Amino acid sequence: MVNLDIALQSKFYANSPDKVLGPLSFSVSPGEFVALVGPSGAGKTTLLNMIAALQSCAPGEIKFNGYPLSGKPDCKIGYIFQQPRLMPWLTVADNLRLVKPDTTESDIEAILTKVGLAGKSDLYPKHLSGGMQRRVSIARAFLTEPDLLLLDEPFVSLDAPNADNLRALLGELWVEHQPTVIFVTHDLNEAIQLADRILFLSSAPAMVILDKPVDLPRPRAVDDSRLQYWKNDLLSEHVGLLEGALSDPVLKLISGGDV
Repeated sequence: MVNLDIALQSKFYANSPDKVLGPLSFSVSPGEFVALVGPSGAGKTTLLNMIAALQSCAPGEIKFNGYPLSGKPDCKIGYIFQQPRLMPWLTVADNLRLVKPDTTESDIEAILTKVGLAGKSDLYPKHLSGGMQRRVSIARAFLTEPDLLLLDEPFVSLDAPNADNLRALLGELWVEHQPTVIFVTHDLNEAIQLADRILFLSSAPAMVILDKPVDLPRPRAVDDSRLQYWKNDLLSEHVGLLEGALSDPVLKLISGGDV
């Protein structure tokens, strides 16, 4: 598990005067499941890419267990993208071995069984449904037993039954393995169902406008009336929250001013 501290200054698009992030500060405790919710274009994917060192940031702005990103101790990071990103010319087993080449057949079968794909190791991606491909991407992320798991809207575009099943699977694997998780989503129901805390972001340049613990017992079902009451109370108290707007004095106090 890993403790993550983020204190970003302003982040600009390349060759553009427009800010996409910041200033932006928050911490994530070891084993904590944090969801990021904000409007489109707020920079959520950019933030994940910076944490994964796929995009640059200033030294010391992101720290793993107190160490700067450039000199962090060994930390296994799993990343589940919006699309499964499977290599079409490789079997399921060989796609998994891309992240852990020495994985044995028995280990591959074990993780595939966990995600409901027992016996599918020799199939190619074209033989799998969209939901099954997402299961492979989840298996790939957990195969390395990550300390930190980043998820960028992994269930977007799936039909409701598939998305529900995969959310339940993700929750089960998180409980079993306890990685630190940062989960980007536009779906507030999804965030409430899965997360310990939800960080609501403003529109770009993104800042945290509300840091809200989810104080509901687990496991949570998306259609649970308690979840819906919690959501309705939140949105009635903070009008405009999902649009990234500061529309009430409470949010202005949290953020320290106007966005």
